Amino acid sequence: MVKKEESKAEAILDAVEAAEIAQDQSAEIAEETFAKAGKRSKRVIEEEAAEVERKERAAIAKTEEPEKKGPRPVTRSKLARRGKNYRKVAEKIDAKKVYAMDEAVKLATETNPSKFDASVEVHFRLNVDPRQADQNIRATVKLPNGNGKTVRVAVFAPEDQLKDLKADIKGDETFLKQLDKEEINFDILITLPAYMPKLGKYARLLGPKGLMPNPKTGTVATDLKKAVEEAKGGKIEYRVDKQAIVHLAIGKVSFGAEKLSQNVNAVLDSLKTVKPTTIKGAFVKSISVSTTQGPSIKVENTLG
Repeated sequence: MVKKEESKAEAILDAVEAAEIAQDQSAEIAEETFAKAGKRSKRVIEEEAAEVERKERAAIAKTEEPEKKGPRPVTRSKLARRGKNYRKVAEKIDAKKVYAMDEAVKLATETNPSKFDASVEVHFRLNVDPRQADQNIRATVKLPNGNGKTVRVAVFAPEDQLKDLKADIKGDETFLKQLDKEEINFDILITLPAYMPKLGKYARLLGPKGLMPNPKTGTVATDLKKAVEEAKGGKIEYRVDKQAIVHLAIGKVSFGAEKLSQNVNAVLDSLKTVKPTTIKGAFVKSISVSTTQGPSIKVENTLG
């Protein structure tokens, strides 16, 4: 009798164990089927749900604690960030006023904040596209009173044509040897048309520095003596930059208003002659005058 009861109990335990095993296998099969169907497993879903819940709690905690903000930094104006001398001379200029050229040049000589004899510069914003060949403005102008800078002139020509020239550097093959060593001790290079091919190999050296001779600027000439005299006598080159602006130094503060006005008038006359025929409407958008480190002065545009 006892043996029968024991056997029944064992049978029941075996049945329960078999049922648990079957349940686990069923769950594994269901989850495997779930994953094979292209869906995420239940475990991944539960982990993602827990992560979302964690982020929600963090967001609630963040809103409950207001963010501490410090005082905003005080931003000074551009003029306030300048030096004391600059601010002092800038008071003489009315930023809203457009001055006549002669008045602007005189005012520039009075608003030099530097201790040295600064250059007086004039800036022309042109209505051109420098990428277009016919609008890439490049020319020369002879300033009646010079620009106050010492110009070093080099001449590359046959030895028999160099004797009477008042150039700083003169030479033929010896000059080329200097270029081979990349020795550049001059501001202007003048040569003959027949000698231009010899300078071709140095274009990458001279071109970026604006020293490559060019017929438009009078640095490729048959009359070398005249070209040197013009270069030494105040003839300067100007050209438009990538922003369509011409920057030009017209002299020193020590020149005085009268001489500076004569120089700037020569520049204005030169600009009138280089206006491209393809430009419709105004050629010059705006004009300003300043010293090297001084404040800008707006000038009345008489060129149009």
